[in-house]
Amino acid sequence: MMELLGNIGLGLSVALSFKTLALCFLGCLIGTLVGVLPGVGPVATIAMLLPITFGIDPIGALIMLAGIYYGAQYGGSTTAILVNIPDEATAVVTTLDGHQMARQGRAGVALGVAAIGSFIAGTIATIFVAALAVPLTKFALLFRPADYFAFMVFGLTVAVVLARGSVPKAIAMVLVGVLLSTVGLDLETAEERLTFGWMDIADGL
Repeated sequence: MMELLGNIGLGLSVALSFKTLALCFLGCLIGTLVGVLPGVGPVATIAMLLPITFGIDPIGALIMLAGIYYGAQYGGSTTAILVNIPDEATAVVTTLDGHQMARQGRAGVALGVAAIGSFIAGTIATIFVAALAVPLTKFALLFRPADYFAFMVFGLTVAVVLARGSVPKAIAMVLVGVLLSTVGLDLETAEERLTFGWMDIADGL
């Protein structure tokens, strides 16, 4: 417990400097401005704004990217509340009550509640992740190749079970998907698989 508190204190001492706070604010601002655009989610926003962080030190760049991500998430709730268009799946629920409040002339209250709720939930989630990081890492290291193979077989089986319609077609689609996923260079040996000498698909499909 003391080690966790010490690590959190170290992280706060790094993150609460004026430079990192300014970068976080800038990232949140830019992320919110871009995230407001309908159809542009957090992942697309980070992909578009990634070059901004190239000239910044790694710690500041990571904090700025986190700010961009959270800003884009809040931008998605803005469009969900004001125009009933969620940017991504996480903002769909916001349309249910938020847009109704906006239609009643309480858009400011809805946006404020969304911002405060996002801050509180993000803070709690960060504390949980920090507290569970070490146990989850130790648990993940217990998995061996046989366990990963069993998980993959389980996932493919669930895909067949949940498929609607013909079961043979579902099995065929799963097998075709597995076959297509093997195209490219082997991750361990870098040997070509099913590329037929065409280097354009060496990185996979």
